[in-house]
Amino acid sequence: MSYLINSKTYFETLQSLKTAIKQAQLRAHVSVNRELVLLYWQIGSEILRRQQELGWGAKVIDQLSQDLAHEFPGMTGLGARNLKYMRKFVEEYSDYEFVQQVVARLPWGHNVVLMDKVSDKEIRQFYIQNAIEHGWSRNVMVMQIDTKLHERQGKALTNFKVTLPSITSDLAQQIFKDEYNLEFLDVEIGLHERQLEKSLVDNIKDFLLELGTGFAFMGSQYKLTVGGDDFYIDLLFYHTKLHCYIVIELKTGKFQPSYMGQLEFYLTAIDMDIKHESDNPTIGLLLCQQANKLVVDYSLKDKRQPIGVSKYKLSENKLPKGLEDALPSPEQFEHFFETIKKEND
Repeated sequence: MSYLINSKTYFETLQSLKTAIKQAQLRAHVSVNRELVLLYWQIGSEILRRQQELGWGAKVIDQLSQDLAHEFPGMTGLGARNLKYMRKFVEEYSDYEFVQQVVARLPWGHNVVLMDKVSDKEIRQFYIQNAIEHGWSRNVMVMQIDTKLHERQGKALTNFKVTLPSITSDLAQQIFKDEYNLEFLDVEIGLHERQLEKSLVDNIKDFLLELGTGFAFMGSQYKLTVGGDDFYIDLLFYHTKLHCYIVIELKTGKFQPSYMGQLEFYLTAIDMDIKHESDNPTIGLLLCQQANKLVVDYSLKDKRQPIGVSKYKLSENKLPKGLEDALPSPEQFEHFFETIKKEND
């Protein structure tokens, strides 16, 4: 028996069973969520129908909430506010089949956020599809909505259509944004490129979230040796959907055409020395603080390697150092108000 328990086959079997149980738990959770969303749609549909047919007012929802809560004391989500969301849910999604096939794949909390924050139905569809595809949590979805992902996604200036096979060029274009929101970095505008790079690496989880699904971080100041000389890439990633390396170079100023030469060299070196024969061509992304679209278009026109140029946005709410030092600290504020309070007492 001890031999069996310690055998490789036993542990493989144990791992297989654990995986099967976890998958079943996940399916059960998804199923419960789907049934809850569909139930809420049915409740909202009944409320809306009665209000339209019988002219019921808002007070009826308050009464329904009390009576339902009394009948089902262990069930949450029957408050008047949530019942009103159920009615709105039906108003927003009158097609029950669409709710069944698409919307019910998102948790109810996600749907409430979408109703509150996104009024345009086409834009809302964008966030529904992305939340399902990428498994966004509610907080991540809120962040993506607040930073207007739908306006940034797929809008980077690139030459992908002429440098990548058609089967991958559209996907590559969709992956890159015209502007990356780096406000999660606690840095000042005008910092040095190496400082920006270090801050991104220190906050790599947030940066990967902003980059999007599929990016795997390979390293910063990634060393390349060509002909005995050493060169260092700012940031190197591998994209699991595009099946290629992605070189990101950071520039703290405005885009300059001269930046292209260095990036092209890095792409060639990766393709020659690191890329596997099964990988697709390496893609380069220049992240600049500013970029003139016409200048970028001209610079990309005769390039034979896939390159994109995007801007990035840092927080503009930080105070200048001199002013920060001049302001009282939170402790000083607290002491000041305590002194005032004592004088008034």
